[in-house]
Amino acid sequence: MSSSVVELGPRLAVALVALTILAAGSGRLSGLGQERPVLVAAVRATIQLAAVSAVLLAVVDSLALSAAFVLLMVSVATLTAAERVTGRSLRSPSATRGLLWTALPILGGAAPVVALVLGSGTVPLRGTAVIPVAGILVGGAMTATSLAGRRMRDELTSRRGEVEAALALGFLRRDAVLLVARPVAATALVPPLDQTRTVGLVTLPGAFVGVLLGGGSPMQAGAAQLLVLIGLLAAEVLAVWVVTELVARGALLDDVPR
Repeated sequence: MSSSVVELGPRLAVALVALTILAAGSGRLSGLGQERPVLVAAVRATIQLAAVSAVLLAVVDSLALSAAFVLLMVSVATLTAAERVTGRSLRSPSATRGLLWTALPILGGAAPVVALVLGSGTVPLRGTAVIPVAGILVGGAMTATSLAGRRMRDELTSRRGEVEAALALGFLRRDAVLLVARPVAATALVPPLDQTRTVGLVTLPGAFVGVLLGGGSPMQAGAAQLLVLIGLLAAEVLAVWVVTELVARGALLDDVPR
């Protein structure tokens, strides 16, 4: 029996093409206008995963190269989140400043959790373990940063008058912004909270399935998945906290009321 959940070959290619057509066609027929983004995302994912798979073969045996690959993950995550949070193109003159501030919640979310799981010895200090765990945590911190930052930007734009009213009453800028920003930033934690609450009852996530396919016992698979889920939750809460403080202090968004 194969240890892979997906069989490589022509049938996989046909299935991927069919799924892409289904997604793009649905995006067009539904009127959502997402057919082009779907096609671009599918092509990019195919190219990127092929390239990453080739690179990983060369770096996983070296801890230094694995660390460099994790830094590459953080860089790409920062680029992705910065556009979402600030609403500005990376080509804009102020893009560098936005990138630097956006990196903070991603690193502030992922780095403490990675350090804790590695320092505790729960995850062995080798590339084959560090890269997947760090990638999951960096990805979670990126998503939380993007969701919270974009939601706060939209809310502060539509409810600017409330912030200005609080400032007129004598609130400090940070406190006035947090009155509006903090509740909406918390909504970025709904997906990880729901995923953690329903694990095993609704889905069996990737870490669980991966350990089982690798020959581990159900108990080992459950332990690995629990570590990933709670680590993700911690990373995302930290990321949302940091990005909320940055927005409240006027460091990340230019148009926060003063």
